[in-house]
Amino acid sequence: MATQLHEPATGEPLAEVELADEAAVDEAVVAARTALEGDWRKVSPNERSRLLHALADALAANRKELAELEARNVGKAISSVKAELAQAVENFRFYASGIASIAGRTSPLGGSLLFYSLREPVGVCAQIVPWNYPLMLASWKVAPALAAGCTVVLKPDPLTPLTALRLAELATEVGIPPGVVNVVPADAAVGSYLVRHPGVDKVAFTGSTRTGGEIMRLCSDPIKRVSLELGGKSPNIVFANADLADAVPSSAWAIFYAAGQSCEARSRLLVEESVYDEVVAQLTELAARVKVGDPLDAETQMGSLISAAHRDRVHGFVAETDGEVTTGGAIPDGAGAFYPPTVVARPGSASRAMQEEIFGPVVVVTPFADEDEAVRLANDVRYGLMATVWTGDPARGHRVASRIKSGTVGINTPYSAFPGVPFGGYKQSGFGRELGLETLDLYLETKSVLVRTGARGSNPFGL
Repeated sequence: MATQLHEPATGEPLAEVELADEAAVDEAVVAARTALEGDWRKVSPNERSRLLHALADALAANRKELAELEARNVGKAISSVKAELAQAVENFRFYASGIASIAGRTSPLGGSLLFYSLREPVGVCAQIVPWNYPLMLASWKVAPALAAGCTVVLKPDPLTPLTALRLAELATEVGIPPGVVNVVPADAAVGSYLVRHPGVDKVAFTGSTRTGGEIMRLCSDPIKRVSLELGGKSPNIVFANADLADAVPSSAWAIFYAAGQSCEARSRLLVEESVYDEVVAQLTELAARVKVGDPLDAETQMGSLISAAHRDRVHGFVAETDGEVTTGGAIPDGAGAFYPPTVVARPGSASRAMQEEIFGPVVVVTPFADEDEAVRLANDVRYGLMATVWTGDPARGHRVASRIKSGTVGINTPYSAFPGVPFGGYKQSGFGRELGLETLDLYLETKSVLVRTGARGSNPFGL
């Protein structure tokens, strides 16, 4: 079934894409299984590494085309997209080099027995990525899977499939065998069919916590390997002794850089009471100055949201808040799914805006009295993906980091995701880690082999 894609920032037609049905998923899974047991199985680790480096080179060589395609398809500022594309390239390079770390071990057990272990690919992997970072998140999943020797069936969101499809084309162009990388743009119903498919050995998913829970249920019978990177309501803690000239602009970036459409966006700003009013005033002034507009304009700092429907959902959180909206908070006139950077001061701790993932350019700002209250507020949500701590006291920074229930904690830095740094969540933000060498374990099985090295011993049953 063909679907018409539109640019979120303008509403103009962008491309027509054929969405996969269940028959197309069947074909993709068969192709992945055939490659796994055929051509891809014969490729040596050194050759896999070379192919991943070649794919990284191809992404870099086509970065102008890919960046424009992504910006137009997602509505995101091209300055942000270029940074995401650069990370996608580095992800493939990281795992191309990480192949060298895949190794078993050996040990004599005493007597005439020797043990050794093998690391083998888990098999055919269904990989489902959302619309907010289509190419970058595809690289988070495809690169370690291929490094481990798996084959993949990648399902991008039906709204944003263009760069994933181009990634598959480039994989073929650099010599990765047919069937190793398969892309099936599809809706949720077909995605559910892919997850349940008997030919799929592992499912990796990035998206909402609700959908992640449903995927776990679908994978429970038959039992499949699962890794989930889910939602977030990440805290950003500013103590009074922090360098506010650094902390406030960085806090603005941490929520507005992708129009808040990011799982680890620091959407809860917790500020020590003595500097609360000052921080709110500075943040409000900065938010009002963010340049929102044409995603392809190099000066644009924030583009549109993914759709008008999503913009309306984001606005619903703001419209019902019991806090003070100090800037933004209104749907602008004109075409495109734009929403202004919005600051909400002193919302109720139990309000939806404080507890639920808004997934838009909205930050709620809450005061705290002391370190214990800051930690309590930081942990007072069902998520635990990312947190940031701003303080002039190094000991406090490390102490608070150890008390926050979050997969990643930044101390005096807003940045969150780098190749080589494991990324993932606590609590309902999911499980499993991406971007690190640990990620390879998600795509590998360990096989233990026992070998008798000496003469035949006595029959165990004495027969």
